[in-house]
Amino acid sequence: MALMFLTETVRAYRDRDPAARSNLEVLLCYPGLHAVAIHAVANFFWRHGWHLTGRFTSHIGRFLTGIEIHPGARLGRRFVIDHGMGVVIGETAEVGDDVYIYHQVTLGGTSSSKGKRHPTIGNNVIIGAGAKVLGAILIGENARVGANAVVVAPVPAGTTVVGIPARPVERDEKPCFDAYGIPSDPCLDPLLHEVDLLRSELTDLENRIAKAARERIF
Repeated sequence: MALMFLTETVRAYRDRDPAARSNLEVLLCYPGLHAVAIHAVANFFWRHGWHLTGRFTSHIGRFLTGIEIHPGARLGRRFVIDHGMGVVIGETAEVGDDVYIYHQVTLGGTSSSKGKRHPTIGNNVIIGAGAKVLGAILIGENARVGANAVVVAPVPAGTTVVGIPARPVERDEKPCFDAYGIPSDPCLDPLLHEVDLLRSELTDLENRIAKAARERIF
């Protein structure tokens, strides 16, 4: 079981990261893989009631990799953490299969009460660098979260969200592997798009007023 987990996770890194040149390089030089492997051990202790041992094991993983994964978090198969430094995954977070996240991502809680308080991430989701996904919300399958987005509401399956707070953006093609959660086609924060439209209308109005003023003078 452990060998199958390791083999398929290494293959996932090789398939999605063009910088990964060999299996040995992934095994030795990818802290995301190390963090997930250490979490598997910490989670084993946690599930069997050895909570302090589980926390201490995850603490060692944080020290070695810069990635903090609570031992109670549930991670799916072929979970890839690219670069990894600064990633935080909370206790009740659930991550599906084939999820890809970048550095500085937080899967955090918005409540100090016990119980479910961290997000659930569906299969085949990509979360860009610096994004914060907060609260007991669901990020649907094949969703994309753009870099530095702050997500505080559920994201439907197949939707791309960007901005603060995160809002959906329209896109023509179906989600594929979007590096950093940003699609290859031009994609703007919808609020910024509206601001650009207003700016364009204001410029046009200023030009018309200036033209009318010149006509009155002459």
